[in-house]
Amino acid sequence: MNGETLESVRRPELLAPAGDLEKLKTAFRYGADAVYAGGKNFSLRSFSGNFSDEELAEGVAYAHARGKKVYVAVNIYARGEDFPAAGRYFAFLQEIGADAALVSDPGMFRAAKKCAPSLPLHISTQANTTNPYAAAFWRELGASRVVLARELSFKEIAAVAAQNPGLELEAFVHGAMCISYSGRCLLSDYLAGRPSNRGECVQACRWRYRVSAVRDGAEGAPLPLEEDGRGTYIFNSKDLNMLPHLDALASAGVTSFKIEGRMKSAYYLATVVNAYRRVLDGALTAEEGMRELEKVNHRAFTAGYAFGEAHDTVNYSDSQKGGTHAYIADVLEGGMHPLVQMRGRFRVGDVLEVLSPGAAFNKTFPVQEMFSEGGERVEDAKLVMQKLRLACPFPLARGDILRRLVAE
Repeated sequence: MNGETLESVRRPELLAPAGDLEKLKTAFRYGADAVYAGGKNFSLRSFSGNFSDEELAEGVAYAHARGKKVYVAVNIYARGEDFPAAGRYFAFLQEIGADAALVSDPGMFRAAKKCAPSLPLHISTQANTTNPYAAAFWRELGASRVVLARELSFKEIAAVAAQNPGLELEAFVHGAMCISYSGRCLLSDYLAGRPSNRGECVQACRWRYRVSAVRDGAEGAPLPLEEDGRGTYIFNSKDLNMLPHLDALASAGVTSFKIEGRMKSAYYLATVVNAYRRVLDGALTAEEGMRELEKVNHRAFTAGYAFGEAHDTVNYSDSQKGGTHAYIADVLEGGMHPLVQMRGRFRVGDVLEVLSPGAAFNKTFPVQEMFSEGGERVEDAKLVMQKLRLACPFPLARGDILRRLVAE
């Protein structure tokens, strides 16, 4: 960065996914500046929990009370029958004070401008903005931000920024990558009848595949194209991880760092957002942040196209691997005798580690004794979602998470 720091360039926004209201609150608690969410319709993640209109209004109010923002994905590729309801939805988003709507379809952009003229519009990565001229097209139409295609290098991002002053640029920094061109995929529709571009992707690229020969109309035995005994993951992309390269992204002109994962768990979200927040704030080094990211399930990591052509982005060996730590419990009530809710089995004698946005982060303690809500002593927390009271040598806070190192 030639001596520049993130602060001297500009403070970037940390943008997190929110699959439902619980995850929205988790993202903000662990350091996100903004979240992107979807309603029950018009979003490219139909299978996440998503928000009812009432929940979305509550989420926006919750965010604004804390100086945070909510962007709402309305990014399907629409059909004609979608537009009457979509127009009403844009007007609703404007009414509740959503900070922006994300759109891909030019028709949806036009509908938003007509039905909600004061609602800021962001151009979704699904629109495949890969050059300065496409970005200028959207800027001139009135978009305030473009979410860049994942296929761009630092050099190409810098060119987009240089030719589009005043246009906010958002880029993905972490999470699942699509094997197809910026998500423009027909595989799910072809194999399962569920169209990706309308929010129903079944992630067919994550399936295991085998090859067999067909002769005279009859399928023969599978051919030996296997990475392991279960098959080969020939379409399965690695996960994007740009944590070591945030300075370079900021220098190139990116103003919003976007984490993928509206369908991921709250535990995953807390871990990843916390790691990025602490690295951005200088509380962790990039190396320390990388160790945090290893603690949750993920695929092998890649920097994608950041350095130019990408020749090593397919994860052939398996769909994903387990993290170094297991999710054990949520803290429901804080203090030095916290009430926790079991999410993974643990016993007296186990050493637990704290995931927290506060001072307890990464502190550990042994479980010396624990009790049920009825006061009975418990040696083995094996009842699913059981609430337990245990002792901790330092105070915990509501919303903290307990995890445990997984034995090798």
